[in-house]
Amino acid sequence: MTTSTALSQTALLVELESVVAANLDRHLTMAKEWFPHEYVPWSDGRTFDGPLGGEAWAETDSAIPEVARTALIVNLLTEDNLPSYHHEIATLFGRDGAWGTWVHRWTAEEGRHGTAIRDYLTVTRAVDPVALERARMTHMSAGYVNTHNDEVLHSLAYVSFQELATRISHRNTGRATGDPACEALLARVAADENLHMVFYRNLLGAAFELAPSQAMRAVADVLAEFQMPGVGIDGFARKSVAIALAGIYDLRQHRDEVVVPVLRQWDVFTVTGLDADGEAARDQIATHLDGLEQAASRFEEKRAARAARLATRV
Repeated sequence: MTTSTALSQTALLVELESVVAANLDRHLTMAKEWFPHEYVPWSDGRTFDGPLGGEAWAETDSAIPEVARTALIVNLLTEDNLPSYHHEIATLFGRDGAWGTWVHRWTAEEGRHGTAIRDYLTVTRAVDPVALERARMTHMSAGYVNTHNDEVLHSLAYVSFQELATRISHRNTGRATGDPACEALLARVAADENLHMVFYRNLLGAAFELAPSQAMRAVADVLAEFQMPGVGIDGFARKSVAIALAGIYDLRQHRDEVVVPVLRQWDVFTVTGLDADGEAARDQIATHLDGLEQAASRFEEKRAARAARLATRV
């Protein structure tokens, strides 16, 4: 069904409830049970300084490249804000019915990620635990606010892109560490993120059938101002540049591996039943893709030039 009549937020939640239920059932059949403790090399651990009188952390303790450590810290601090994320989606989607069941299931699955990554970093002494804890306190004290906290379709559009971006960031961070144990752990985390992306992507796909113009507007608005949920991390801009320069997550990956595949799944450029604003939103999406292509190409050129300059100094 297509319609040009705008649906209220309450109507959208009601109309999509059956889609949530069906995709929740699908998710539960595909999600694999796993245990964070099985991915942590506990035998590598030793006591830190403090009340137990162990050995203080030193830079030489870490065998992981600096940029991979930066990415691990950003990824972990992002996962740490789970209480804020839960509050936002529970407030928007509700705590009852299929929506509520999904909210709690998603939160439970996401909770494993922070636990596993922190245990790995602490046991392997990959990062300074004191600095990490201070960063956690600062980041969580600021919390997270969904800029679309009263808009169902905007929120679904955002998490469709964000969950896939997070999956790619985790996957590439694991590879960048050079540690098979860390790579296996983050591959497991990335698999969860991919299933979460599929869930949200399917919901918005159904919304394109239900309210195509509203869905198109939501996608256009979200893409225009997209930011990762860790944007509030202290020094996030500087850390993001280092991560992009290392090829862990950059504009090219954002465009080609996140934005384009999700848009393709929704087949946005052949959606019918759009009103004038829906058509305008689709044009904005096309323009945004062109802009991302230009920006990604410029960044790649600058990165290549930087690499060439650094090579001449060796």
